[in-house]
Amino acid sequence: MTDAEWAAVRPLQPVPAWFQGRGGRPEGYCHRQLLDAIRYLVAGGISWRAMPADFPAWARIYAFFRRWREHGRIAEFHDRLRGTLREREGREAEPTAGIIDAQSVRPPRRCRPPHAATTAGRRCRAASGTS
Repeated sequence: MTDAEWAAVRPLQPVPAWFQGRGGRPEGYCHRQLLDAIRYLVAGGISWRAMPADFPAWARIYAFFRRWREHGRIAEFHDRLRGTLREREGREAEPTAGIIDAQSVRPPRRCRPPHAATTAGRRCRAASGTS
């Protein structure tokens, strides 16, 4: 993450409880490192355990991500970034329309219609007389 990206992202992050004086233990890692690790994971399509040694331990990164996800912070963070970007482009912060294409994904096998031949006798050429 570049310094310019971090400058844009930093004010959008939630303030930790310990920083507000409400108690709790200070976090052991910088949020910038953790966000860098999550971006690396998403961009590379790797598993949590395949995280390079340059980043904090994968379990620590996953705990950070899981905590944010459970509290709805990932969606909130995404929405705030999207709103900031849209306003910067001179548009409304919230989009007014969306498109969902349900036909772009093939249904799983169990949702497909069954074959016409369902019994062993119908599947066997000798039994059907078409040999």
